[in-house]
Amino acid sequence: MTIILGNLRQRADYTHKFNLRTGRHGWLRLTPAYSVKIVEELLGKYSRPLRVLDPFCGTATTGLSASYHGHDAVTTEINPFLVWLGRTKVAHYPMTVITRTREACAAIADLAKHKAVRPAPPPPIHKIERWWSAKALDFLCLLRSGIDAIAESDTAERNLLLVAFCRTLIRLSNASFNHQSMSFKRDGPQQLAIIHNPADLFAEDVRFVLVGAGQNPVGSCAVVEGDSRNLPRLLKGQLDLVITSPPYANRMSYIRELRPYMYWLGYLSNGRDAGELDWLAIGGTWGIATSRLTDWRPDENEYDSKQLTEPLKLIAHKDNANGQLLANYIEKYFVDMWKHFQGLREILVSGARVHYIIGNSTFYGVLLPVERIYADMLARLGFKDINIRPVRKRNSKKELVEFDVSARW
Repeated sequence: MTIILGNLRQRADYTHKFNLRTGRHGWLRLTPAYSVKIVEELLGKYSRPLRVLDPFCGTATTGLSASYHGHDAVTTEINPFLVWLGRTKVAHYPMTVITRTREACAAIADLAKHKAVRPAPPPPIHKIERWWSAKALDFLCLLRSGIDAIAESDTAERNLLLVAFCRTLIRLSNASFNHQSMSFKRDGPQQLAIIHNPADLFAEDVRFVLVGAGQNPVGSCAVVEGDSRNLPRLLKGQLDLVITSPPYANRMSYIRELRPYMYWLGYLSNGRDAGELDWLAIGGTWGIATSRLTDWRPDENEYDSKQLTEPLKLIAHKDNANGQLLANYIEKYFVDMWKHFQGLREILVSGARVHYIIGNSTFYGVLLPVERIYADMLARLGFKDINIRPVRKRNSKKELVEFDVSARW
């Protein structure tokens, strides 16, 4: 889930009935282009309108794609920032909103350019100087204050401006996202040194966002905040199709890379809150989530299989540093997914299809066959026509592959 904030003009390698090159997928994209392509290919197999579910929606990529294809989508997400972003992406925007947003952008950029507003305090991010130069941080504080001064709370215009602000703040940062996880440029060029007027950068990001906002989908998408392990409590009615990419069992903490946005927009105020949120999420490993794994034990009658227990024994071997901790992490991951699949059965129509885009993993050289464990869980719970289809190699390691694990209810 590496954060990529760029223009899809440079990355889209396919086309369909709406224009992804300038569409909303590129606003603040945490989903790689190949994942969007897989979603599009799967949706293209269904001609009649369906009710589509993505229970791990992130920024609502699947829901947005489904609504552009004329389906009615519903998605769930446990992170409140991603819920806000997803709802902003899938909303319908009349031309009056786009015009008002464009006018507000000009006023905000002018305030920031001439320092005509008291700057907002910088967010309490640990070692914030790694993220932004002093000049970049000063500008962002002015820009954030300008948005508060011009855009009214809880309006579509404000939401669109904040999406553009998120793009600007990461483009001005020293963070690098050209590999699986995030790093900081050691001696990278300071962006403000080559940008004569940083307010122009924000205006450019607003223009980018407004192009996407003008392309309204024909279907609808609802983004529901909640835990995907409790789907029957969150959703009403029944679903025809599930397309999702759940968190991978690879120790990667999504909250780590979301922190700059969440701090700037007020969803986080300290590191402990980030850890608490990661503990609630499936596969979370940030901060307090890691320390709690040490004492975590599964409840009785949880999911168990030879395909899981044998790798766990090898990973937990005493010769592996932190082996038992990682074994706990893996076991909890599958216990949580088992709970998710159990609840999923209650909200599917007979004959519903499910597609889980998931990658396998390795720990201490031990291959964890995530795709086969998913297939086993679905089979035990009564799903039929289970199929495991490789869709992409993940990196240079030949054993790491992403799969589409599909089944029928």
